[in-house]
Amino acid sequence: MEVLSGLLLSSESADPSGSPLRSGWTRNWALFSRKSFDGLVSLASANHVVVRGLEALRCHALEARDGERAAWAADALANERARIAHAIPYLRDICHAFVRAGHPIIVIKSLDHWPDLGSDLDLYTNAPPPEVLRLMQTQFEARTEARSWGDRLAGKWNFLIPGLPESVEIHVGRLGQTGEQVRFAAALPGRARSMAIGQNTFLVPANSDRLMISTLQRMYRHFYFRLCDIVDSASLVDSGMLDFGELCREARAAGIWEGVATYLQIVSDYVGRFRGRGLALPRFVTASARFGGEQVYYARQFLRIPILPQSAGLYGSQLGGLLRKREIRSSARLGLLPWLATAAAVGQRITGSDKGIW
Repeated sequence: MEVLSGLLLSSESADPSGSPLRSGWTRNWALFSRKSFDGLVSLASANHVVVRGLEALRCHALEARDGERAAWAADALANERARIAHAIPYLRDICHAFVRAGHPIIVIKSLDHWPDLGSDLDLYTNAPPPEVLRLMQTQFEARTEARSWGDRLAGKWNFLIPGLPESVEIHVGRLGQTGEQVRFAAALPGRARSMAIGQNTFLVPANSDRLMISTLQRMYRHFYFRLCDIVDSASLVDSGMLDFGELCREARAAGIWEGVATYLQIVSDYVGRFRGRGLALPRFVTASARFGGEQVYYARQFLRIPILPQSAGLYGSQLGGLLRKREIRSSARLGLLPWLATAAAVGQRITGSDKGIW
């Protein structure tokens, strides 16, 4: 992870001796074996940075006049770009089918990583669930995957379409691990912006909404970061296109402002390790963060966040906010999360899998 992070996050202004890439590979380039390369590709794939990571690696190989390793990177890049080029028309056709039926639909998460693409295609719509099922089944001959307890609470379906290796995950009317985010979710299409991918145009979340969705996924659901989350969010902040005041207002309304601030602090701290400086975050953001990158550790291909007490504290804050606003149904849903997590942990221990629960 250090080497991959160095490829994507190191800047010219950072101390060259501090870059894992410069201090490791470029001094011992000939020791970079095919096995090491294959491991890097696997890690990059899990973290949704294959195109960006391998393009950087290819450039370094060319600078080192290492044609063999540059060719390895070029071949892997060609394979990944072919996968993405195959998936994008399906994504376009799904969006067009919903729009023709009068149901706005936006692409969430998947296009945040562009020019990379996630391992599945994620979308959000306010269309009624029966209409979502009808459109996917009649227009694309899709079949639904078995839904876990978590899927049912969260209001999402996973579809398998003939000819498309990636699954299509559609969130319907709700967001959040237990589907507690109803008002925030319902407002997404009205705030969406257009994003051009080649000859295709997709609706994607507004920048503040995009960060809130990432926060819900990382700080309140999975409790780990992919490297793409770090790179994508850092790029968004660096672009100057993020309105922190708007982000704060929307996140407070959704009850997740402390989670958003903590998410940004973690990104900033991690980026700082490779650039020599963190992100330019306003003081009111850093003051609201519960913790930062010092709590994050690497394990099993991802950057992990401790659940106790760090993430549990954010969960309690979100639940308390919903209760104070008397959002009883959302509070009740969110209150099921510890039981769901416990059931998943028990299932994992007994059967080796949490499938059907989480």
